[in-house]
Amino acid sequence: MIMIAIVLSLTGCLNKQSPEEKMFVELEKVVSIEKTFEDQQNPLVELETKEKEIYEKIISLGMKEYDQIVKLADEALANADKRVEHIDKEKESIEESRKEFRNIDKILEEIEDNGVKQQANELRTTMIKRYEIHDDLYKNYKLGLQYDKELYEMLKDKELSFENLEKQVNKVNGIYETVLKDNQEFNDQTDQYNKEKLAFYEKAGIEFSPEKKE
Repeated sequence: MIMIAIVLSLTGCLNKQSPEEKMFVELEKVVSIEKTFEDQQNPLVELETKEKEIYEKIISLGMKEYDQIVKLADEALANADKRVEHIDKEKESIEESRKEFRNIDKILEEIEDNGVKQQANELRTTMIKRYEIHDDLYKNYKLGLQYDKELYEMLKDKELSFENLEKQVNKVNGIYETVLKDNQEFNDQTDQYNKEKLAFYEKAGIEFSPEKKE
């Protein structure tokens, strides 16, 4: 809250600031906006862990316990709906962040020092790539959720063949392998952006101590 208050108070003095200081304000606004994104991470992990447990329970059951299978499949479907809510909130936060980040373009043109401008351009390029990677991550995660729902609806079918089950499980596993790859790329790009942002602050002579998370 203290950091947000500082950023907001600086916003009112933008005309008195250097381009570098204006950049600082915008970049830290982006951090504040993505707080909603960060808040979705732990709930998503918990739901994914729960879904895995449900699936393993279903696989361990025989058709004599069909009623229990249906009950668990319905739990998994409800779980998927909750994950949809969190991933959509995550996407909304990233889109708000992207919109705010575009404000740096005009500020960037005002920077006169070539070294500082180059560093600012590098972090801009990295952040744009980060947004693009998240687009893929979101698209593939939503596809994974669709495949999950299809799987659990199939598991409620008494006539389900092993061949069709295997085919669907392979689809689910395949898309989540892609999601894991996208997620790793997104995290790597985030780390790169944070390094470049701090390098920009250093070159611009802006004193900044990032808050450490426990």
